[in-house]
Amino acid sequence: MTDEPITMQLQAVPSDKGIEVIAITAGIGNGWIFQPAVLQASQFLWDKAECYTDHTPGNHSVRDLGGILSDPTWDVIAQGIRAVLSPIGPASQVVRDVAEAALAHPNLHIGLSADILMRVEDKTVLEIIKVKSLDIVTHPARGGKFVRVLQSQGESPMTEPISSLTPSADTTVVQTEQTLSKLAAGAQAVVNSLQAQDALAKLEASNASAEKLQVGMCQALLQTALAASRLPEPWQVRIREDFKDSYFDPDTLQKRIEDDRALLSITTSSRAVQGPGRIGAMVNSADQLQAAFDDLLGAPRDADKVGLKVPRLTGIREAYLMLTGDYDMHGGFDPVRAQLGGTTTDFTGLVKNALNKIVVNSFERMGTAGYDWWKSIVTVEHFNNLNTITGTLIGTIGSLPTVAEQAEYTELAAGDSPETASFTKYGGYIPLTLEAIDRDETRKLRLYAIELGNAAMRNISEQVASIFTQNSEAGPVMADGGALFNATAVTAATGHANLLTTALAAAQWDVVAAAVYNQPMLIKWEAGYYGTGKKLAIEPRYCLVPRALRKAAFDAFLNTWDVTATVHAENLLKGNVVPLVVPEWTHDNAWAAVCDPNIAPSIILGERFGLVPEIYIASNETDPAVFMNDEHRLKVRQFLALCIGDFRPLHKSNVV
Repeated sequence: MTDEPITMQLQAVPSDKGIEVIAITAGIGNGWIFQPAVLQASQFLWDKAECYTDHTPGNHSVRDLGGILSDPTWDVIAQGIRAVLSPIGPASQVVRDVAEAALAHPNLHIGLSADILMRVEDKTVLEIIKVKSLDIVTHPARGGKFVRVLQSQGESPMTEPISSLTPSADTTVVQTEQTLSKLAAGAQAVVNSLQAQDALAKLEASNASAEKLQVGMCQALLQTALAASRLPEPWQVRIREDFKDSYFDPDTLQKRIEDDRALLSITTSSRAVQGPGRIGAMVNSADQLQAAFDDLLGAPRDADKVGLKVPRLTGIREAYLMLTGDYDMHGGFDPVRAQLGGTTTDFTGLVKNALNKIVVNSFERMGTAGYDWWKSIVTVEHFNNLNTITGTLIGTIGSLPTVAEQAEYTELAAGDSPETASFTKYGGYIPLTLEAIDRDETRKLRLYAIELGNAAMRNISEQVASIFTQNSEAGPVMADGGALFNATAVTAATGHANLLTTALAAAQWDVVAAAVYNQPMLIKWEAGYYGTGKKLAIEPRYCLVPRALRKAAFDAFLNTWDVTATVHAENLLKGNVVPLVVPEWTHDNAWAAVCDPNIAPSIILGERFGLVPEIYIASNETDPAVFMNDEHRLKVRQFLALCIGDFRPLHKSNVV
């Protein structure tokens, strides 16, 4: 949007009634492109526009007021806005004199400059929003002009000076002006008529196009509705013919379809035959076998096989012989005796699938027994390779410094505290011997899988618990050279200030919480920066205790009331702290505080193939274990890595 003065050439003939002027015409003015349609749309904006003898856009003085515009119309021949300029105001005589001079001396560079507000794009005027004034200037660029004098009714046009207001004796000029005016009016009438005819033709064409579009949409609706109607083809053909190539109301079509459907139902009801029930799912022999093996070993079925009815296997021996035909117990496959065309691989695969489900179930059940306490304090991350993981703590920037206008940005002091950890492989195998199969030791196989799931959960619990107990209860040595838990001030390179020796109590928890809250965040691991960061400002959320301190922790953090020999008040810690019992801790008085890992992560638990171990089976008759030991080996494997990302959200109390 822009506010631009547009300069026009001055042409007019004055009178006592006013001066007829062309205010603006289509074309280029001051570099802006004015199109006829834009000017014609602005016609009403020129009414009551003021005329000043001094062109100072937006800062006119009342002493320069010389006239006002009225009766704006569109001049088709001139392709511009025609209006009447009535001289009024302190500078009205100047307007008359300038018009007189312009008429007497056409070569004078006198014109009109329009002060307008407009909307533009790429030098093209899209819309004139407001006409502020039409002012008299010298050296106009192009455009408006004085046209003629408008006199009172019954008088003739004037060519004398505006100041005298005396009619001219030159009747030839008067007649010529009148003739031109009539011609212009006639031309305007012709143009208006042609425009009206053109508009009517366009309207008729538009109506025809809209009607054609409506018919097309109705035909598309007809095809869609018939396709979904479930009516026989002869009935659809009859409806299609009735509604073909016509515009119709959708409700009318829907009612017709419903009526025909009801009629069809009445005429065919006597021939209706009750068919079989709907098929809900398709199963094959593999699905049935897997369901049978799951039932045999006590594994939960897959959701899509819960309702599947299959014969129950008597034991692992029956399942093995049925699939392999290995009645001689060679550990191989006998296609002559195999009943279901299976293989040894099919047998071991089915066993593996069932056992994996048991492992997952027992893993989760062991967690609910209290061994999943670590889930509350660690951050579990999946890795796509077994490379050493790095729990890098990027230098924490407490807040951004101020940058003055046009000033350079200063470098932020940022460093890191790298802690690394390597993946450790955990696992083993359980032998499923041919003798065990022949003795049909199905229960032992099921218990093996349960034990594997329990062991996997216990293993993670043990590894996380050892972070707090190794190195004589001080935790592992970190990259900065200090033990994870130490009482050294944080202003030292190895200082962590997160170790105390006070027994667990509500008052002591507040001391520990304040110590964690006031831990300075890392700015840069470098002399001069130790302990200078802003406060961590996060309260610990979890209290880790051994079984011996379980009641003390529950009393401190879960009871509704804080009751002592001298106090009986509401427990303010309830809901703010969660006690967690660590099964592997044997120190009866040691305890620790840990922040919520979602806010302040500290311990990273990396896994490669998942937290739950997976079972693999070596069972081919050419496998060394089968050939040498007559056993199918069930291998379980788990890759884990533990890394301390940050010591600040951790605090330990080793009570002597």
